[in-house]
Amino acid sequence: MNEKEKKQEQLDKRYMRMAFIWAENSYCQRRKVGALLVKNKMIISDGYNGTPAGFENICEDEMNVTKPYVLHAEANAITKVARSHNSSDGATLYVTSSPCIECAKLIIQAGIKRVVFADSYRLSDGVDLLKRAEIEVVSVIAEQ
Repeated sequence: MNEKEKKQEQLDKRYMRMAFIWAENSYCQRRKVGALLVKNKMIISDGYNGTPAGFENICEDEMNVTKPYVLHAEANAITKVARSHNSSDGATLYVTSSPCIECAKLIIQAGIKRVVFADSYRLSDGVDLLKRAEIEVVSVIAEQ
């Protein structure tokens, strides 16, 4: 591994630790996920999984099933940057869990070129779609 790759790996681990800290903001009980959008070494957006703005902060129903309107961390970060004056084109998304298929579609459409994740989601179809779209996908071991 050359010096540039080592520096990138260090940055990836640093941003991933920050994504895990951001995940702590989630009110979801079953799984807390955090995401950061980084462009030119600047965080341009962030997100965590939870209900839409104005809804009660309860992600699961009485059977402990995630409510269908809960937003994933990636979707929150992407929609948040869309409301700002920033562009996610060419950005890197750091997310504590690998993206699902629905979030992968948003990532592709948002012009994100690199996705770094720590934990694998139970399905791999999101990662498979990202790779098909020639988006760089990197798995890092989280150092929390």
